[in-house]
Amino acid sequence: MPTLYRQYRPQNFANILGQNYIKTIIQNEILSGKIAQAYLFCGPRAVGKTTMARVLAKAVNCEKRKDNDYEPCNECDNCRAINSGRHLDIMEIDAASNTGVDHVRENIINFSRVAPGKGKYKVFIIDEVHMLSISAFNALLKTLEEPPRDVIFVLCTTEVHKVPLTIISRCQRFDFKRISLVDMVKKLEYITKNEKIKVAPGILEAVARQADGYLRDAESILGQIMSIGGQEITQAEADLVLPRSAFQEILELLDYLLAKDAGSGIKLVNQLVDSGVNLKIFTTDLIEVLRKLLITKFNPGLAETLGLDYGESLEMKITALGQKMTAEQISRFINRFLLALEELKDSFIIQLPLELAIVDLCGSSNISNSLPSSPPETKVSPKPVAEKIKTESAQPVSGVNFSIAEIEAKWGEVMKRIKDLNHSLSFVLSGCAVRGAENGVLELAFKYKFHKDRIMSEGIKQSVEQVLSDVYGKPLLIKAEIDEGLEVKNDVVSQGNTNLLNNLLKTFGGEVVS
Repeated sequence: MPTLYRQYRPQNFANILGQNYIKTIIQNEILSGKIAQAYLFCGPRAVGKTTMARVLAKAVNCEKRKDNDYEPCNECDNCRAINSGRHLDIMEIDAASNTGVDHVRENIINFSRVAPGKGKYKVFIIDEVHMLSISAFNALLKTLEEPPRDVIFVLCTTEVHKVPLTIISRCQRFDFKRISLVDMVKKLEYITKNEKIKVAPGILEAVARQADGYLRDAESILGQIMSIGGQEITQAEADLVLPRSAFQEILELLDYLLAKDAGSGIKLVNQLVDSGVNLKIFTTDLIEVLRKLLITKFNPGLAETLGLDYGESLEMKITALGQKMTAEQISRFINRFLLALEELKDSFIIQLPLELAIVDLCGSSNISNSLPSSPPETKVSPKPVAEKIKTESAQPVSGVNFSIAEIEAKWGEVMKRIKDLNHSLSFVLSGCAVRGAENGVLELAFKYKFHKDRIMSEGIKQSVEQVLSDVYGKPLLIKAEIDEGLEVKNDVVSQGNTNLLNNLLKTFGGEVVS
């Protein structure tokens, strides 16, 4: 089967997806005959920059195009030659492979001085133009300043910040955006219909979501699935190519969280693990859905602009879910699942970070009603330990004071014990600043709110306070605050705590290498 993105490359403006404002301006220039002599097409890969350049080249050189029309006919000799890449007046140059000044002089500057052979315009399409050397840019600049009347330059780049301002200022600049999911699904539906292939519901939307706004990627993924499924593509065949994402389960989990049903949420997560779902992908998709809900709360139109659409079948459910949640609630969910995503990297029980997040968000008081009871002989109650910790450190102790230097002297030991207790917790604590201890209260500052909330959550706070009391020999409570001005370097807060860093290095046997 031919490569789909080549076989179904748009041959006129109407078939180019998205980029509507760019198409409108270029079409009006063609109708008025006021063609710019240098264009700069910038934006991410696979969104139609080169395709737009080729359609422009055809439109200005089409032999049958009428004065009141901007579309190329795709039938005349010029159009057919451009479509096949054989037109001598249209030069496509890969700047990534030809960066030197000599190539620019020989193949662009000198060739531009020769009148067009058959077409009305010579068109130079320079892809990845940011790869040209400085000397090559300088040579090209002279031609851009005073180009021949029958020459058009189209410069394409994915990294416009690397293009000299002197070049940009002499071009008509257009910024291309990623393709929306709705537009991509329409294109994929057109391809499958044209290929007479039957596709199970939801697969094309899943392909478009996986492509993340890049049409060529979507067409490539579809091509792989088509090579497996033949004339009928089932979900099982699509799953061989697509990493499974469980958006229905994401919405189901959020419903459980809103209902404070921790037991059903934990059961769902374990079912996902049993069915082979990658929990990192699941959590990432979950955060993305929550992000859409949050953005929609403040600006409903912005989510679509950012490409945060999930297809009609999911959008209605997401909208209904968003009506049940406040912005503060959504923000709290995002912060907690961001922390769970970080913890997933090192968890020896892969689902445990998500289970803990579910319990935190539902509230521990609700878990007993939703989880099945343990058999009597295996039931274990941590109540005595919790009561001991609470009794020993429930109230600040007057006169228990430590200077920052005294705290820092044993902080390495604190971190080692915390790491043995909970590896991800040591990561959170490594990003705090110690502010000293007065009257039995140790003050800690965090840059991020979700780090502070993690330390101050029930159970975690008590565990940390127990470690502090063991290390320093006196009961210590912790008090946490937010300081957005903290500078975090290598996960250790840099705000004068150099002794703290030295003690950590001494305890764990490390050294600063840069």
